[in-house]
Amino acid sequence: MNICVIGLGWLGAVSAACLARERHQVVAVDARTDPVDALNSGRSPVYEKELEPLIDEQVGRGRLCASPDLDSAVRASDAVLICVSGLQQAQRACEQVGRALAGHPGAPLIAVRSTVPPGTTRATLIPLLEQGSRRKAGEEFGVCVNPQFLRKGSALHDYEHPPRTVIGELNRASGELAASLCAKRAPLVRTDLETAEMVKYVDNAWHALKVAFANEIGSVCRALEVDAHGVMGVFCQDHKLNLSPSYLKPGFAFGGEALPADLRSLLQHARSRDVELPLLSAVLPSNALQVERVVQAVLERGQRRVGMLGLASKAGTAELAESPLVDLAERLVGKGCDLRIYDPAVAVSGPAPHLGRLMARSIDEVLAHAQTVVIGNAAPEFADVPRRIGEGQAVIDLVRVCDSRAVLGVYEGLCW
Repeated sequence: MNICVIGLGWLGAVSAACLARERHQVVAVDARTDPVDALNSGRSPVYEKELEPLIDEQVGRGRLCASPDLDSAVRASDAVLICVSGLQQAQRACEQVGRALAGHPGAPLIAVRSTVPPGTTRATLIPLLEQGSRRKAGEEFGVCVNPQFLRKGSALHDYEHPPRTVIGELNRASGELAASLCAKRAPLVRTDLETAEMVKYVDNAWHALKVAFANEIGSVCRALEVDAHGVMGVFCQDHKLNLSPSYLKPGFAFGGEALPADLRSLLQHARSRDVELPLLSAVLPSNALQVERVVQAVLERGQRRVGMLGLASKAGTAELAESPLVDLAERLVGKGCDLRIYDPAVAVSGPAPHLGRLMARSIDEVLAHAQTVVIGNAAPEFADVPRRIGEGQAVIDLVRVCDSRAVLGVYEGLCW
């Protein structure tokens, strides 16, 4: 394909060189003279290991060049990649690309590879492209978000071997064209624009969190005279729970005997040795905030009759020790709600004594009573509850027992 890469910063230079290596004809556009001159001379405008030899090779083969002339480059391209840095530069680039699109003979793809806040492409960048070109996105030109997960120092390797390829597509045709540009050696995820935009932020937030977590564990280990690298080495060998999708689905608060108690104990040991752990110290307050969010969601509905399905912290158990659902029930009663609770496991072994009078004998009894139903754990028998509620009833699902939505009532999640 003929490809135009907007921006000759780090992302643009790497993208342009790698696309040229894949035998595309690439023009990299930048208004600055220095990076344009550098690339056309076979030199890299940015420092990245092994990038300059690649640029020199592709320029020599005639597959890669740079130009300050955005209009001509866009009009001659099948795909235009926005690789600038920052939201304002992305907006400015789309204004310029939109004007150039007005004279384009075909229907090119505009791919946003810059990191932009979720919602930016649909709410801001597409309108700029449409206003400038007087064309309709998804019909007269394609749009996608194609975030890059490259690391400085290993960008060329990462480009060839990504963990996965994410394409947020405005329509299927846009996604098909974007997929043809991407490495075929990784799982391909095709999704909506906003999810693709958000994934980049989530990835980087998670990496930052991991670094901070490891450093805080290291600080505690040093104070306790324990080998931190040895501890984290053992920790990282667990790919079933520790380094895995486990515990990474948005939902309700954690509870039970182990997690809250062990975290408090770790924090107490750290305090006794004057070690500050701001990240780990924020975990329990964050967990409590999830309970408060549910209380507010129930109260905002303005309906006094409430039902809870689940009281144990985990489905299939009678675990009431530090169950956030017990805390939720107590908070709702304290706010004046007329509450009924059903949990088959707890009903057998006996609930917390002060909540015993609120226990129902079946799901049907809860549904007959409640205007608002809170699904608190993922017991299999709760999965069809959203389909069973009637007109005027609402379900607040804390664990996403199903993906369907009720026809007559209201179905909403806590974190989705």
